Amino acid sequence: MSGEAWTWVGVAVAVLFAVVGVYLVLSAREPGRHVAAQRPSRDSFRGVDDAPPPRKRVAVVVNPTKFDDLDAVRATLARVCEAQDWAPPELHETTVHDVGFGQTREALASGVDLVCALGGDGTVRAVAQEMVGSGVPLGLLPGGTGNLLARNLEMPVDDLERAMVVALTGRNRHVDAAWLTLDPEDLELEEGAGEGSSAGAQRHAFFVMAGMGLDAAIMDSTSEQLKSRIGWGAYVPAGLRHMLTERFKVTLTVDGGPPATQRARMVVIGNCGKITGGIDLLPDAEPDDGMLDVIVLAPRGVAAWASVAARVITRSDRTNANLARHKCQTATVQVDDPQRVQVDGDIIGEASRLSVEVQPRVLVVRTENGRPAGA
Repeated sequence: MSGEAWTWVGVAVAVLFAVVGVYLVLSAREPGRHVAAQRPSRDSFRGVDDAPPPRKRVAVVVNPTKFDDLDAVRATLARVCEAQDWAPPELHETTVHDVGFGQTREALASGVDLVCALGGDGTVRAVAQEMVGSGVPLGLLPGGTGNLLARNLEMPVDDLERAMVVALTGRNRHVDAAWLTLDPEDLELEEGAGEGSSAGAQRHAFFVMAGMGLDAAIMDSTSEQLKSRIGWGAYVPAGLRHMLTERFKVTLTVDGGPPATQRARMVVIGNCGKITGGIDLLPDAEPDDGMLDVIVLAPRGVAAWASVAARVITRSDRTNANLARHKCQTATVQVDDPQRVQVDGDIIGEASRLSVEVQPRVLVVRTENGRPAGA
């Protein structure tokens, strides 16, 4: 290539670079064109946006009569919450007039992430009834002599600190709720009754067992003072007093089938199987199987009672005149004379007729070994 040709190539390249340079300058000044922002300094990332997210909140519905030093209980719960990076616990104390229903509704309305029941079986039942269908997990903290729901779910019942750790960090298990209605033909006279509400005086949730007859009579005649001193053994004297009282006629209907009538001492409907003292009264009951287990006991004398006790201890599923078992989703019980009725240990009055139904997996309970919904 001649020298003149190389000269023209050099000129062309210079002109090209000049045009590109002018274009870039004009593009940077033209409105609407994107201009890369200058990278902010490292210090600009520090400020109010650097604050940690809000900590989770837990409400504890507590029966203060179960504890001699409520401040020590509060300190224990606060210590566990701090160790797990939760906000300090919000305590709601029950009263004689409200054993936990209103306190639980208040806690749920405040938007807490977890509600714990700290008291006896009555406190647990009240809190759990209000939490049905809420989706908020329930924590079970030991505070009574029974702690039956916690025992059936194999949770800590003698260590408050450990139970609180489980409530904050455990897995969710979806369990059934059972609903008992007294004298259902008169329910329409009551307004405001509904699932998860304490407004209806005739409809009650239970999560362990409900009973009519002997078991309710035993619970009704056992003193709270004796239970606080000797635990579940307090039921023994009352049991001996009532075990040979007159039997009553009961008509049982399960799942809309044909009614069966017999003489009996008590009828127990269970969502769980274990009762006080670790006795497995309903060995086939599971708290999340969508079914209820019913047992009708009708022994006439001491020998018959001994036979029933042997069958319970050996977990026999054989049915005879002294002990009959049923599994169902709904049941109706009618008696010739009004009998006392209990739900999870709470005496709710006398009735000549009641009905029960199960609502599958509507209560979320925080457990050590949870079972996810649908398992």
